[in-house]
Amino acid sequence: MTRPGTTMDWNLELREQLTFHWERHLRPRMEGLTDDEYFWEPVEGTWSVRPRGSSATPPGAGGGDLVIDFAFPEPDPPPVTTIAWRLGHLIVGVFRMRVHSHFGGPATDYFTHHYAGTAAGALAQLDDGYRRWVDGVAGLGTVGLSRPCGPAEGPYAEAPLATLVLHIHREILHHGAEIALLRDLYRAGAARA
Repeated sequence: MTRPGTTMDWNLELREQLTFHWERHLRPRMEGLTDDEYFWEPVEGTWSVRPRGSSATPPGAGGGDLVIDFAFPEPDPPPVTTIAWRLGHLIVGVFRMRVHSHFGGPATDYFTHHYAGTAAGALAQLDDGYRRWVDGVAGLGTVGLSRPCGPAEGPYAEAPLATLVLHIHREILHHGAEIALLRDLYRAGAARA
């Protein structure tokens, strides 16, 4: 928190936007996630992470024994997705691809990533992506937030990195809330059945 008359540390403010929510709400909300919840399909036609050869969107996307249901462009309306799918999206499309593009992390995409077959494995991947993202943003300092995103961000190539940081944080908040709701629905219905 900045005191009146002091210089605003925008990098710290942007990081705390995410870290406060992550540490106090979102990550604790994922504790105890079971494999049944991770793969639970609340409605017919749900997209998920599945064994290779059984994708709802053949061939699916993934570099290992499991693939994520995937289509581009996304269907309209978009399908309901499992917690496994949402975590896969956060891990790959939100964290790892951006960490690679902007902070020198390992190259990955939806087609080469090895999706986790357990909730614990996915949460470990998520935690790793989160740590790399927060460390990368911290390394930008305040000045680095104003540099252009570059060609990895397509139409946002000329936008400042601060714009990307805000977008990524919105994505995490948005999909995190969806995961929390899926856990609530599972607890209220599927677990009792």
